[in-house]
Amino acid sequence: MLAAEGGVTFEAIERSSDTALRAAGLSAAKLLAIRDLAAKCRAGTVPSLAEARKLGDEELVERLTAVRGIGPWTVHMLLIFQLGRPDVMPTGDFAIRLAFKKLYRKRKDPSPAQIVLHARKWQPYRSVASWYLWRSLNPDGGT
Repeated sequence: MLAAEGGVTFEAIERSSDTALRAAGLSAAKLLAIRDLAAKCRAGTVPSLAEARKLGDEELVERLTAVRGIGPWTVHMLLIFQLGRPDVMPTGDFAIRLAFKKLYRKRKDPSPAQIVLHARKWQPYRSVASWYLWRSLNPDGGT
């Protein structure tokens, strides 16, 4: 499963006691989230990385956000940085919203819908536009 490739397996999580997982530093909320992740892996909701590469962006968002603690932002970051998808606009990202507001000199924070509407002209390379928006907030590279 996505969370298990090269790391902890959902079977190992299922075999672990709550006490052991809490001793490893998991809060009560994180324990519930990791238990749900393991269950969704077992059920096939969470695809393997190979399967994820074959799924459309929307289907992957739908399947992964069914897991407790995984929201659209997390899936968008996976799509952009792990799967290399070229057309993702992570409107839930604070830096994207801030950069958009600055770039277009908006007085109020733009809504995700406003950004999506504007970003249609950037298709099919909205991920690249996202990189430029992020970079615009730190043009000197942090030096």
